Amino acid sequence: MQINQKKEGGVYTFFLNGRFDAHSAGEVEEKLDLAVSQGAQKLLVDLSGVEYISSAGLRVLLAIAKKLKEKEGQIKLCCLQPYVKEVFDVAGLTQIFKIYNTHQEGIDSF
Repeated sequence: MQINQKKEGGVYTFFLNGRFDAHSAGEVEEKLDLAVSQGAQKLLVDLSGVEYISSAGLRVLLAIAKKLKEKEGQIKLCCLQPYVKEVFDVAGLTQIFKIYNTHQEGIDSF
């Protein structure tokens, strides 16, 4: 899993590339958790490079969403590949996460 981070205004964007599974979930969680612990309140996760997400990946996103909610912050997602979007739909997570089609829509939503 390749993880790139960029700060755009007050929004911390994380670009994930690869499989978001049990092997990469810990690394992703560390990066997102570090941003939250350093005061990030607005996280956008760009999943355009993620072709597969497992329950471990979903758990990481849910855990970060919970931490941010406690700090009155938000995590939003953008650019989901069709299979990844289907996983979110089937798991009912489209009701929990705000999901945007493009990176710019995600940024503008904050």
